[in-house]
Amino acid sequence: MLSVSLDKLVPEYVKRFEPYLPSKPDLELMKLYGCDRLFRLNNNENPLGPPPEAREIIRRFKPPKAAIYPSGDSYYLRQKLATRQGLDPDQYLVGNGANEVIAFVIKAFCQEGDNIITADKTFAVYEWVAEFSGFEVRLVPLKNFCFDDQGMLERIDERTKILFLCNPNNPTGTYWDETTLRRFLDSVSGRQIVVVDEAYFEFVEKEDYPNGIKLLGEYSNLVVFRTFSKMYGLAGLRIGYLVGSPEVVNVIRRTCVVYSVNEVAQEAALAALNDGDHMQRTRILVSAEKAFLLRELQRIGLETQAGEGCYVMIRIPISDTLAYRKLMAQGVMIRSMTGFRYPNWIRVSIGTHEAMEAFVKALRDILA
Repeated sequence: MLSVSLDKLVPEYVKRFEPYLPSKPDLELMKLYGCDRLFRLNNNENPLGPPPEAREIIRRFKPPKAAIYPSGDSYYLRQKLATRQGLDPDQYLVGNGANEVIAFVIKAFCQEGDNIITADKTFAVYEWVAEFSGFEVRLVPLKNFCFDDQGMLERIDERTKILFLCNPNNPTGTYWDETTLRRFLDSVSGRQIVVVDEAYFEFVEKEDYPNGIKLLGEYSNLVVFRTFSKMYGLAGLRIGYLVGSPEVVNVIRRTCVVYSVNEVAQEAALAALNDGDHMQRTRILVSAEKAFLLRELQRIGLETQAGEGCYVMIRIPISDTLAYRKLMAQGVMIRSMTGFRYPNWIRVSIGTHEAMEAFVKALRDILA
């Protein structure tokens, strides 16, 4: 067999990049750790699953339709989102999860020598996509667990193209209020694209939290991300979207991959938008179980960081990777935070009461 000369073919920035290795399937993990059930508290998934209308779409999907390509631009979903949010359908781009729409934006605006700016402890995909595309990433430390607006502004230079803000931030749950976001956008003054990732928008309870989509008419350089993975419980179908000004979205559209969102995902997302009761039930569950978890963690005496969103960060007196393995052996899966640059912290998704009780018990056991 002829060997391939990878050293000459692979760009230096790809050689430097460490690949993300996802965990094994649940059944394999249960075999590996010797547990007979597994509470998934690692990916901020909706413990109630998809809304009933979306479940029915999935259940009744006609197999012959699997042979037919889906709508290449998620036509009906864009129409419905535009009607609900008072915008034009052409201001929306739908992608195969948030990761794909992040890639759309970076590919649209960055070229060799450019940079993006984001926080050092936030959703890592902004950083990953830029790095494996060969662009510089400027990471600004969080300030009191929150994005530092002045710190980000100070890192801008003539090669900065995009600033990424996760609002509320994953994993800390902190957020910029409307005054802070407007001040930041005014300071950028249209010179760069500002992306506000609102993946956890539907979980926020604070009244001063800004709705980025409502600011699009005032700031043409603003791009907002939303997802159906979290509140709407469709993470397994991989569907999210971005929305922005017509001019900006027209540029981003040139980098899109058509047909990347399957037909089941599009139909289920359409149905999910109809079910406000499911959203309310999810909010009630998350609020109650987060309060329960924080009370129990206070009794144990552990430091926590909990803001908006469906997750809580916990500082523990042992290695977070060791805690992951010990908790897995008791059937509880959490997210170790070393990868987020938070060593000795774990992030726990809010789940059912049964799951929260199982986690608290397992945590007490491994710390005993």
